[in-house]
Amino acid sequence: MINKYSCINIYKNKSKNSKLSSQILYGEKFQILKRYKNWYKIKTSYDKYTGFIKKKKFVGLIHKPTHKVSSLKAKVFLRPSKTSQVKMKLSFTSLIQVKSSNKGFFNFDNYWIQKSDVVPLNYKEKIFQRVNIFKNVKYKWGGKSFDGVDCSGLIQLFYKFNNLYCPRDTGPQFKYFKKLRSIKKDAIIFWKGHVAVCLSKKKLIHAYGPRKKVIIMDIKKTINLIKRTANLEVIGIK
Repeated sequence: MINKYSCINIYKNKSKNSKLSSQILYGEKFQILKRYKNWYKIKTSYDKYTGFIKKKKFVGLIHKPTHKVSSLKAKVFLRPSKTSQVKMKLSFTSLIQVKSSNKGFFNFDNYWIQKSDVVPLNYKEKIFQRVNIFKNVKYKWGGKSFDGVDCSGLIQLFYKFNNLYCPRDTGPQFKYFKKLRSIKKDAIIFWKGHVAVCLSKKKLIHAYGPRKKVIIMDIKKTINLIKRTANLEVIGIK
């Protein structure tokens, strides 16, 4: 199936009161493993993540994405005009299939999006080149969107944007990435249950629960803070 909603929550169990595990963004594929009255048990195509989503109308048509959203939050219009009604907003890495263009807009699924908000699907750059677009986005356990993101979701999004695989959660991420000898730009620092990416030898950025947002912090001060407040040591630099 293809998700044609802005964002869909994946829950651990068949209840909205259950813990949010992850999210499916626009254009992402998933498989329905089991159908219930009001829920589906699903598995995502990109990272093979399993969980439960609320029953909705989904399309199983052939979907061949041509572009991906490159901004934090892209407005989707009913017509090719900034003054047109905004139908929804798409998050970074959402996938669309462009059918036509009109001046500064692309048409997809009978909607319009500004060309400046997307790049071709095969576009690549340095992995964390634009990670700062998430600065001050609120922390949300299981989140992967402009409306909220968690620490491992932030890391995964930028690998996915660059057409690379990355596991969803910190444990599998720690096992997946190769060990580095020292802290440097773009290095990933792991604690048990937490992860951050280095902007330089001195600064890092992470979706930090205690501060309730994505925040840039001094690396040494962060390591000391997490040790003091959560009694967690760094378990690896990848």
